Amino acid sequence: MRRHARIAIATVTAALALSSSALGFADGSAVARDQDDEHKCSDYVNIDGFSDSLDGTLFKKRYVGDLSGLAVDSDGSVAALSDRSTLFRLEAKKGTGGKPEAKPIEMNDVVDEKGYPSLDSEALVIDHDGTRVITSEIEPSIRSYDKSGALRGQLPVPDALRVEDPAHPAYRARENRTLEGLTLQPDGKTLIASVEGQLKDDGADADGRPLLRLQTWTRGVGQGVEKFTVAKQYGYPADRDTRYVSEIAAAGDGRLLVLERGHIRNVGNIVRIYLADLSQASEVTGVGKLTGPPTGVKLVKKTLLVDIAKCPDLGATNPQTQPNKLLDNIEGMAVTDHTSDGKLKLLLVSDDNANVKQVTRLYALTATLPDNGS
Repeated sequence: MRRHARIAIATVTAALALSSSALGFADGSAVARDQDDEHKCSDYVNIDGFSDSLDGTLFKKRYVGDLSGLAVDSDGSVAALSDRSTLFRLEAKKGTGGKPEAKPIEMNDVVDEKGYPSLDSEALVIDHDGTRVITSEIEPSIRSYDKSGALRGQLPVPDALRVEDPAHPAYRARENRTLEGLTLQPDGKTLIASVEGQLKDDGADADGRPLLRLQTWTRGVGQGVEKFTVAKQYGYPADRDTRYVSEIAAAGDGRLLVLERGHIRNVGNIVRIYLADLSQASEVTGVGKLTGPPTGVKLVKKTLLVDIAKCPDLGATNPQTQPNKLLDNIEGMAVTDHTSDGKLKLLLVSDDNANVKQVTRLYALTATLPDNGS
């Protein structure tokens, strides 16, 4: 996340079938032996590979970096969203000696209603008809665009999620900590956004975990993006040392993958992926001060899938201090495939903030999800 401002959106649908090996982020042997200790990060997640092929590159004289959102398109290409209001289309493949590579093949600017690319774009969803749905953290907003990048419209955003303003007491979001993640459930009926940080007056649960909000929108079958209407809101307990949610992605079974991210000065980044279950959580739209049990509010249940710092570094280097050289400021996450044996293929990307001491890095992971109730 940039210090000046940001927004979020992320996506995946179960119908997208594109494997990590097809994307070129691991050789076949690494994918096949996904229980090999050389690639094991946790009981649930293995790392297949990583790529720095985009780091410090230009495309049509435009800097390829500041990437904060990912989505897989119907043609198998990867859409990568820059928070400088640029949407890249990437071709990913295996390079010489099996080294994974990704290169931009198309670029579109995303603009506001006045035609200015002044958005702080953070997350991306691609709807079933190809519509791009993108969040901006400045207002915040959720806008829709066609494949060429032309603006189509906006979705409604609840007042409580708008940035604090003395003229509008109902606005409660912190500047630069608004809509950071976005995903669409596979049936296309439910859109979910994550608020990066706490709203004004929201508190913590009994364990001291800061409580964030997940906002949903719903629509009827076959309807376009413009038909989404504001729906339920839920309370999510972030870890005390991460404090922020950077991205979310639909797991394909109604649950969510949640990417939590923090930073400790002189130590480095903290990045964890959780599996979140909203099915038993309370609706908290009308709750002005969100706290956890024993107040009667049921929070979203989460299960740790992986702490990226526990992954093997695979020989990665990093110009800044990190607990694991593989780590950087990871902001984007997408599910690229649901395999026949029930695993998920994940693609992550780090936002380098156009800083020479940070890296634009792609990560390919394989995740085995615990059963519901585990």
